[in-house]
Amino acid sequence: MKILAFTDVHGYDKALRSLKAKSKRSRPDLVLCAGDFTVFEHNMENILRKINSLGKTVFLIHGNHESESKVRRLCRKFRNISFIHKRIVSFGGVLFLGWGGGGFSFSDKSFEDFVRKNKAKINAAEKVVFMTHAPPYGTSLDFLEYSKAHVGNKSFTRFIKSHKNVVLAISGHLHENEGKKDKLNSAVLSNPGLFGRIFKV
Repeated sequence: MKILAFTDVHGYDKALRSLKAKSKRSRPDLVLCAGDFTVFEHNMENILRKINSLGKTVFLIHGNHESESKVRRLCRKFRNISFIHKRIVSFGGVLFLGWGGGGFSFSDKSFEDFVRKNKAKINAAEKVVFMTHAPPYGTSLDFLEYSKAHVGNKSFTRFIKSHKNVVLAISGHLHENEGKKDKLNSAVLSNPGLFGRIFKV
């Protein structure tokens, strides 16, 4: 499966046009958006319309610039976009787990509870793609050079480390780490940035 993933586009029209061209050229099976596609929800419906026009199935989560309720409501208007926050969705034989929002805490008890409740389904999957807005803790994706500190989420890191079927973990939030990649177990970790990257799983 070929995936085009992007994050933190913040309504930047040049990036949205570039993503459309990349989608047309690369012909991905699926598009992933890891949140912060607006600037504090400004012009949200129009931006979602442009994301919908990529012409592919899009799995999307909100970032810290969007509210869960508004994104959920507006996504229902677009046939190509599925809001997958707090959801597990199967596509092409791969399980996709989405967890949006946040970006400012080291742990997430709600996420940990969600994983416990869905343990059987997650463990039964051959391949899992994990998409969050905040990056996992202790990787190149959450390290801030100016403060020499890791600021990501430890709950996400524990999840990846304890589930060897996670093959790809997409996150954003920290613009400084756009384009960076890392690895935990067999999972490729990536902040694909606003212009997006192609992944094969």
